[in-house]
Amino acid sequence: MSADAPADRLGDVLPTSGRLVAIDLGEVRIGIAVSDPGQVVASPAETVHVPRDQDGPTIDALVEVAARHEADGLVVGYPKRLDGREGAPAARARRIADRLRERTGLPVRLVDERFSTVEAERVLLSGDVSRADRKQQIDRVAASVMLQTVLESQRRTRGG
Repeated sequence: MSADAPADRLGDVLPTSGRLVAIDLGEVRIGIAVSDPGQVVASPAETVHVPRDQDGPTIDALVEVAARHEADGLVVGYPKRLDGREGAPAARARRIADRLRERTGLPVRLVDERFSTVEAERVLLSGDVSRADRKQQIDRVAASVMLQTVLESQRRTRGG
């Protein structure tokens, strides 16, 4: 995938080098994961706490996260329903992605995240993480799972 390839219906084409920041949107907690500049590994970074159902403070916080992590592109979880349709959480993700694109000037890609939390839970359970610690880590690990999937997809598309 090249940087000048056309964008698809879920957002912009992401750069193939530089740091990507993934955002797993929750109503109160937002998981953040970050790639290395070579886009090989996604790492859980932080959990951002935001007021419930208030896009303004959420977007402000995410713009700050993108700047702090020196993002070259953003990946936003797109929580479609199991039947593939867009519900209220997916519409919110689309709205936030659009605002982030406007505010940061960065490419933003929406990515299907329907099973990222399930996979994150499996990772944490296999690491024998306690229930209390899992609750604190699940959002950023889910963002990391989602971002690693994007990195692997980009690597396959580049032929590497």
